[in-house]
Amino acid sequence: MTDTPDEPQDWRERLREGDEECLAELFSRCRERLWRIVHFRLDARLRGRVDADDVLQEAYLNAAQRIRHSFTDSVDNFFLWLRLIVNQTLIDLHRRHLDAQARDAGREVALEAGSESRSTSVSVAFQLAGSLTSPSQAAMRAEAVRKLEEALDSMDPIDREVLALRHFEELSNSEVAAVLGIQQKAASIRYVRALDRLKRILSRVPGLQETGGGS
Repeated sequence: MTDTPDEPQDWRERLREGDEECLAELFSRCRERLWRIVHFRLDARLRGRVDADDVLQEAYLNAAQRIRHSFTDSVDNFFLWLRLIVNQTLIDLHRRHLDAQARDAGREVALEAGSESRSTSVSVAFQLAGSLTSPSQAAMRAEAVRKLEEALDSMDPIDREVLALRHFEELSNSEVAAVLGIQQKAASIRYVRALDRLKRILSRVPGLQETGGGS
């Protein structure tokens, strides 16, 4: 987020001073984008049990704590700062709800920041297979998710993240570059390459050729 006529010009200073009214105003402006991120990143096993609005409420409380204790003027993009807090909130939520379950079932859950690449494959596969929703398609959907995860895992990790950030989180190219620490030109090239790879992946998975996931 950069300063524009529609935003408080002194938002950094106000947040550094712990101004929660300013935080609430800016958070509200970002809420729709943040909700989309939660919807994309939330583990499929928690859908129906955990509401995206509850996740955002917890993330807001975490942000309010941050501005009181650790917000600095070095933050130059408020949305990306909030996105980081939302993702950290999701990691904590997944740990609380799924860690014991994962141990009991012998399943591996992507919880730590270093596992984001793997969790991205799962999230992308789940979203792409979402078009297969009828009871008769249930088995096809499960198989499609499995094949998609395998194919997505074979992609370059950065390309996969660029695809997720641009196509599913709907970040701008400059935001993607900032998140991944790469040049904007490189982010753009990687996105085109990842889309082409995704189209080829979809063409090999029955039932997904017409989903529009690679549009």
